[in-house]
Amino acid sequence: MTETTKEQSALPVISGTTRLYGCIAHPSAHVRAPSIFNAIFRKQNTDAVMVPVNCPPEHLEIVIRGLNGLKNFGGLAVTIPHKLALAAFCDILGDGARATGAVNAVRFGEDGKIYGNNFDGEGFVAGLLGEGHQLKNKTVLLIGAGAAARAISVAVALSGCARMDITNRTPERAEVVAALTGEFTDNSPIGTVALATSDLSFYDIVINATSLGLHDDDPYPVSLDRLHINCLVCDIIMVPDRTNWLIAAEQSGRPVHKGRHMLDYQLELIGRFIGAFD
Repeated sequence: MTETTKEQSALPVISGTTRLYGCIAHPSAHVRAPSIFNAIFRKQNTDAVMVPVNCPPEHLEIVIRGLNGLKNFGGLAVTIPHKLALAAFCDILGDGARATGAVNAVRFGEDGKIYGNNFDGEGFVAGLLGEGHQLKNKTVLLIGAGAAARAISVAVALSGCARMDITNRTPERAEVVAALTGEFTDNSPIGTVALATSDLSFYDIVINATSLGLHDDDPYPVSLDRLHINCLVCDIIMVPDRTNWLIAAEQSGRPVHKGRHMLDYQLELIGRFIGAFD
């Protein structure tokens, strides 16, 4: 088999019955979802294809209205810069989207309605469980109060942890996330703590949901010597694959959980939500 023949055999077969999906972004060169979804479609012999949708923000409404009118278009994976803006076009939002005010998946229903959700939180929890870590009956410290932290807070609380505390450099924002989480579930006690003065050896799991770690010269979210030696140290940063904080935690003998798992495990959730996977 020639190289050209191999390449052709790897391409999806497009027919008049092919179901369409997209990954909407601007620019779209960085998106990973189409290559992952199309590989799954080929493996499962599914008559479907996902394509990148490079949509400038000023064209978002007309693009979404147009896609919603296509009878063979199922839905979208959503990434930067459309997560917040696209939530406003949705008729029905899931818990993750309502908690964050943002979507990373949109489904176009046969009823003409647009359904949106955010799977960052569910993806994070699925990643933990998939990698062999348990949340039930564990004490959890969540560092951060941004959109991802909100989604993770709700999902972790729903998992039945023994307790979750939230901390942020602006305490008022941590209190907002704690109160918001309480609106979605009372499965677990939720509180806030001051990072500088609290005893952190109490926690079984610590999650960094801030941007600290994106750059080599970033300080650690929290000093590792304040954590129990068996504390699971988690990050949501995907690039680099392992932040300096995770590397140091690993070298100290503490178990770690990488940020990429949050994305890897939520792709299946997104696929099912938009109807791409059974």
